[in-house]
Amino acid sequence: MVSGYEDTPEKQEPAPVRSGQRGDRRNEVELLEAFRQCRRSGDNNLLQFCQDHSVPESTMRYWLSRQESADAPAGWVELVESPDGLALLHEIVTAATFVITQELGGGYRPVSRFLELSGLWRVVGAGYGTQFESVKAMEEAIVEFGGEERERLADQMAPKSITVAEDETFHGSQPCLVAIEPVSNFIILEEYAPDRRAETWDDAMASALEGMPVKVFQSTGDEAKALLKHARESLDAHHSPDLFHPQQDISRATSLPLERQIKAAAKAADDAQQRHDALVEEAETYEAQRVGPGRPRDYASRIQEVSDEVERANGRVEEAEARRRQVRDAARAISAVYHPFDLETGEERDSARAETELEAQFAIIEEAADEAKLTIKCRELLNKAHRIVPQMVATIALIHTLIRVKVEALGLAEDAEDVVLDRLVPALYLDEAAKKASTAEQRSDLRNRAEELRAPRDRADDPLSRLDDGERSAVHDVALECAQLFQRSSSCVEGRNGVLALRRHSLHRLTPRKLAAFTVVHNYATTRADGTTAAGRFFGRRPRDLFAYLLVRLPPPARPAANRVTFH
Repeated sequence: MVSGYEDTPEKQEPAPVRSGQRGDRRNEVELLEAFRQCRRSGDNNLLQFCQDHSVPESTMRYWLSRQESADAPAGWVELVESPDGLALLHEIVTAATFVITQELGGGYRPVSRFLELSGLWRVVGAGYGTQFESVKAMEEAIVEFGGEERERLADQMAPKSITVAEDETFHGSQPCLVAIEPVSNFIILEEYAPDRRAETWDDAMASALEGMPVKVFQSTGDEAKALLKHARESLDAHHSPDLFHPQQDISRATSLPLERQIKAAAKAADDAQQRHDALVEEAETYEAQRVGPGRPRDYASRIQEVSDEVERANGRVEEAEARRRQVRDAARAISAVYHPFDLETGEERDSARAETELEAQFAIIEEAADEAKLTIKCRELLNKAHRIVPQMVATIALIHTLIRVKVEALGLAEDAEDVVLDRLVPALYLDEAAKKASTAEQRSDLRNRAEELRAPRDRADDPLSRLDDGERSAVHDVALECAQLFQRSSSCVEGRNGVLALRRHSLHRLTPRKLAAFTVVHNYATTRADGTTAAGRFFGRRPRDLFAYLLVRLPPPARPAANRVTFH
């Protein structure tokens, strides 16, 4: 169970009673089943049954005759005209519609195709119009569920400080504003807006956060002026620069120019080698054919001259390749340095150390740029990346300050507090870093270092061993919260933008209703390997089952048209 996560979902409310309600397939089936039971008990008085249940006799006769003339096997009709059979049919069709349209991002036409191929078109309306209305009703129910759950869970939520990752994506010319809490991956905001000005962000986030006991202390994103103003003035939050953008600027400034220099140097070296080989071959031919007296041609000095040229050309290739390696290694080192704890040792990396190490890597990059004589445009990109260093340093300083405030609030003894700051928080931070590492080897190394930091907890002299189970659990929860404070990437938003782009591409457009439904499915239905949803991780309490809600909220699938055109 995830720390701070209540595994106690509320039970789904039962389906509303439909006795005597006309125009509902479930009510029809219940009445038909009741009449069959009357017949089995020897009571065949249809008129009396209709009077007792307030159903017109003509309607009841029509329902009975429809079963006999249905374009389906008798066993199918008998099954779906029973309460249990209809409930099964309702669950199958609802599940297929939900998976195809909400989880996979398809439209209503694939649902019709599923009903056609499965043969369910004989007992379910499979026409495009019917399925369009069915999908629309499902999306409306999903959006309604999201509103209800957000209000219910927010009322039970403990106050918390959060980071938001913010960015916008464009669907055509219309911007879509997206804000995600990166620890839980809960989408706080995802809606279309007329523009992406700071004031628009302010209004959208104020509405999205209304009623939730949260305080945004940090906003992670790019250096767009609107986002900076929105974070600092409206959210009153610290802006943490997204590491991706300075690394992208470094790559854009250096990758192609340095690669071109390598290719140019390699071509010059190859041309020099070809001249050398041709001269050697010419000398060998001359020596083989030379006859008679006279001074021989001086091939030795010419070959030596060309050999020296080849050596110089190969040296220029090595220098160009070395510059490219230096820049790549420095860019990767920037990523390794931009952590509040050293990933190799788990030691605290304070702001002064971080600044020194970051400046050292940028110095390497700038030296390589000077040697390569990069253009003014490339240097401007490097300067743009370099300008973010003070903000990166300020972010690390803020994180260490918040960690100390949170740990000191526990009121531990000095030696126990030192263990939390020097070992427990760094170990949990390495665990978090391991989840994001790109290779299995890196993940294993980080987890091993985390275990080494946690090793003293098994010793009898461990200060935390003096605490009881409840106190240790509380300390662990606070330490985990500290380990998750530092957020240097808005990749969760970038990934979500990619998902929305794919959905829009397949559907040609996303209506506000459909976009809102996708958001609710992401937050309340999509689960990780541990079975938790984004909403459960964010609110600290398991939400109700969305699919169970849909089974209660949505009516059973419509019957096929009386004189429909079959698919065959």
